[in-house]
Order: sequence, then structure tokens, then C-alpha cells
Amino acid sequence: MMNSITLPRLTALFSLRQLSRTLIPLLGITGFLLMWHLLAAQVTTSLGTLPGPVQTGQQFSNLVQEHQAERDRERAFYDRQIARNLAIKAENPDAKVRVRSFTGRPTFFDQIVTSLKTVAAGFVLAMAIAIPAGIALGLNGKLYQAMNPVVQLLKPVSPLAWLPLVTIVVSALYVSPEPLVSKSFLISLVTVTLCSLWPMLINTAVGVANMDKDLINVSKMLRLSSLTHVRQIVLPSAIPMIFTGMRLSLGVAWMVLIAAEMLAQNPGLGKFVWDEFQNGSSDSMARIMVAVVVIGLIGYLLDRLMLALQQQLSWDKSSASR
Repeated sequence: MMNSITLPRLTALFSLRQLSRTLIPLLGITGFLLMWHLLAAQVTTSLGTLPGPVQTGQQFSNLVQEHQAERDRERAFYDRQIARNLAIKAENPDAKVRVRSFTGRPTFFDQIVTSLKTVAAGFVLAMAIAIPAGIALGLNGKLYQAMNPVVQLLKPVSPLAWLPLVTIVVSALYVSPEPLVSKSFLISLVTVTLCSLWPMLINTAVGVANMDKDLINVSKMLRLSSLTHVRQIVLPSAIPMIFTGMRLSLGVAWMVLIAAEMLAQNPGLGKFVWDEFQNGSSDSMARIMVAVVVIGLIGYLLDRLMLALQQQLSWDKSSASR
């Protein structure tokens, strides 16, 4: 009798908790949208009132339609070339034909893809530098003491300072008649890497340096080689701190990229925002607001993606919830 009464109560309690986990975030989002709607109507600018959620949603729909129209033009462009080339081949089978690339204006969603590619490349490069360097610093106390002042000196440097230097250096060194990647992409990538590697480097070094001494003694007893020691002892022990640094670095990378694209006029979401600001049309503010919301949403999804990866790979499951 006790079990038959307790089980339904436990089930109801569990369902109530699950419902509250869903409702509380929804209430927060609803409250935010309501405040946005009420406060936006009170702000008047030279281009009209600040766009609220409704105007932002309408402009997002317009951007979707523009993207679809641009893709239709691209398909029509290639269809015309194919038909023309087939006609040429029909008249002269030995004729050489070529297919020109579509050079239409990049849409809002094209800019999103460009920014995601750039931030992914910059983050991977930062990770390839920061994690091995952090492991080396964490394992060698004297090296850590020697390099720590340099890290602390470079860590707070703003992307506003790095960007001109990176632009000058890349423009001078990256000279090729057939470049593998565009110069603008390389400038954004290097800027993102320089600004985002420090949280990852510091957290990795701290995680390795604070490793349990018993694990070090076990490694010495087993006489593990240096590479085996790092792979089987150091990395598993430091992985929660490494992932914390990776999450911080990815957030920094995304913020820095938008600023770099805006300042350097490199393709991406930052350039979209700047172009709309310069355009100054009646729809510009709503389109900028769409970009702001999308930038925030992508940043959130990137953090959730890194959190899911941490939950899969880290032994400390509780750290993944923080």
C-alpha cells in the first residue's frame, strides 16, 4: 500500500520539477519580450521609434525572403550558363566552355555562415596553440613563472589594438597571385586567435598545475613515458578546467569576430550591422536588431554545444552544469 501511494507522488513531483524547469525560462523570456515591447516604443530616434519584437520579427521574415530570392537568382544564373554551354557544345563538340561563379550580393544568412566559418577556424587555431602550451606551462613551474608576465601583458589587449597590426602584417606577408583563402578571412582569423587563446591557455595551465599529487606519484611508480603521462594522467585530470577555458575562449572569439568584421569591413555579421548603420533607411534599425538577436542566439548555442561536448568527454559531470 505504501509503495502504491508513494510512486504516483514521486512521479507527480518529478513531472512538476520538469514543468518548472520549462516554465521558468519561458516566463523570463516572456518578461523580457514584454519589457522590450513597452520600452522600445518610448525611444524615438531620427529614423523613428526603436523597433520592438514585432517589427524585428517582420524584418527577419523579410531577410528570409531576400535570401530565397537571391538563391533563385543564383540557380537561374547557373541554369542559363548550362543551357548556353550545351548549345555551344551542340554546334561544336570541341569548343571549350567555362562556368563563371555567381557574384551576387551576400545575404544575411550568407554573412552568418561566413562568420561561423571564421570563428570556427580561429577557435581551432587558438585551441591548437593554447592547450599544448598550457600543458607545458602547468608541468613546468619555472616556465610558468617566466611566461606568466608575458601572458598577463598580452591577455587584456583589445581587438581594437590587434586589428590594425594584424592587417598590416597580413597585407605585407600574405602576397600570392592565387591565394588559398581571402586576405579578409585571414585577418579576422588571426585577430580572433590572438584575443581568444588566453582563457584557454590559463585554465589549462592551472588545471595541470593543480593536478592531484597522488596521480603524479602513480605515474612515477609506473615509470610512464612523458607522452603517456600527458595522455593518460594529465589530460584526464585537467579536462574539466580545459573545457572551462574553451567555453570562455569561444565566447570571446565570437565577440571579437563581430567587432573585427565591423571595424575592418570584412565579410560577416559585423559588416552586415555596419552596412545597415551606414544605410540609414527606415528598416535599418530593425535589421540591426535582428542581427543583435541572432548574434546573441548563436553565442548561446555555441556555449551549449561546448557544454554538451564537455558532458560527453569530462569525467566531472558536475562541472558541466556550471
